Amino acid sequence: MKRKVSDLMTRWPVALPLEATLDEAARLMRDQGIGDVLVTAEGMLCGMLTDRDIVIRAVAQNLDLGHTALSEVCTAQVVTVSADDDAAVAMELMRDRAIRRLPVVQGRQPVGIISLGDLAIEQDEQSALSEISKAPPNM
Repeated sequence: MKRKVSDLMTRWPVALPLEATLDEAARLMRDQGIGDVLVTAEGMLCGMLTDRDIVIRAVAQNLDLGHTALSEVCTAQVVTVSADDDAAVAMELMRDRAIRRLPVVQGRQPVGIISLGDLAIEQDEQSALSEISKAPPNM
């Protein structure tokens, strides 16, 4: 039986508005044990920010994390999937685009996020990636 993205995704993704600062995002990632936040404008998805983005695009450039808005650093061209898409669609997009996480949207409104780890658990619960993905975050 084919699985839908909605069967595997994490619901209620963590999101911040475009004007939030990088230090707000970093603290939220730390407190939630996550590596990304969705960036929104009026509740609609307009970008994605990862912990790697903060390091490469902000810290390494000596930006002031307390005064730099997410809009200055986030990835604006975000690949998405629908909750009704087959999980195979998400897997193919991740493979073709070499990405680890996909926001799940209904229209432009974020409703979830699906990760490479979510798909790995679905494919083979005993794989090394599945075991790593199921483990609690390192804090």
